[in-house]
Amino acid sequence: MSKTEQLFFECKKHVLDFKFDAGTSRGVLKQKETYFVTVRSRSNSQGFYGIGEAGPLPNLSLDDLPDFEDQLMKICNDLSSTEIELDQTHIFDFVNKNISGSLPSIRFAFESALLDYSNGGKRLIFDSDFVSKREPISINGLIWMGEKDFMLEQIDKKLQDGYDCIKMKIGAIDFDQECDLLAYIRSKFDKNQITLRVDANGAFTPDEAFEKLKRLAEFDLHSIEQPIRQGQVSAMSRLCEVTPIAIALDEELIGVFGQENKKSLLQQINPQYIILKPTLLGGFRETKEWIDIAERLNITWWMTSALESNIGLNAISQFTATFETSLPQGLGTGQLYHNNIESPLVIESGTLVYEQNIPWSSI
Repeated sequence: MSKTEQLFFECKKHVLDFKFDAGTSRGVLKQKETYFVTVRSRSNSQGFYGIGEAGPLPNLSLDDLPDFEDQLMKICNDLSSTEIELDQTHIFDFVNKNISGSLPSIRFAFESALLDYSNGGKRLIFDSDFVSKREPISINGLIWMGEKDFMLEQIDKKLQDGYDCIKMKIGAIDFDQECDLLAYIRSKFDKNQITLRVDANGAFTPDEAFEKLKRLAEFDLHSIEQPIRQGQVSAMSRLCEVTPIAIALDEELIGVFGQENKKSLLQQINPQYIILKPTLLGGFRETKEWIDIAERLNITWWMTSALESNIGLNAISQFTATFETSLPQGLGTGQLYHNNIESPLVIESGTLVYEQNIPWSSI
């Protein structure tokens, strides 16, 4: 039988500083605001706490709101002193009942913090061989948008670091230059040596998308994420039907709640893949629902972090490790920041590893 405790929540802002100007099709990021939610019990003599991260993505998350911090603080205050039953099912029910789906990153933070607390405040969110036996998770190496020379430098570094799957963001510089970069990779490695993914972040118009996909298909790509903007369901459905490259839905999933709505969207579009970001989708329970529906429809998925610090990345990685996955996951963002939280998460030859002998730094 799970135990019930009276718990108290607090939040703390942390501004992450990028090591470089991180280019996306929605602009350049130099900093990212994130918030740590902690949960404690006054009756707990050992003084441990659980922690989760709420970090909405600018111009993308449902909860990218001017009063986000005020809303988060109010939720922490309103839910403090609440009696909570500390098992996974009750934690998910508690979060679903008390935090609106319009605040997905806050749901993710509370689920993570409560699961961490229920496991003794050791940053153990989900137990698996990833944590206990150093079982690696295969990940892709991410190439950020920027000037051609900057992107070329990143590509060379990822290849040297032993990645066998590279993901390149496209849609911000000249399309011909982006094709040149893909041709450069293919001149060194064929598709059996290096898997290539691209992420357009909705940069193409429906009218031009097919021709651009035909051009990109020359480079033996594994997939393209979100070639056109989300919300154009009929156009995306037609594109998925005729595309020469497998299409993965990403932003398309944001703001879709309820099993029937999720199922309807996937049936209408019928994509080859979906990409899952718990911070954007509303946490672990919502993400698991997407996985269950996709697998019933024979749609493959992979997990991706969304510029979280190592606190959020840790939770997502542990969640990912509870599934049987064969594709490289999009979990390699922990090295982006000057002032990330020091953690046991390390990258080795294109895999993410939980190194037991490296301690977590305090928050």
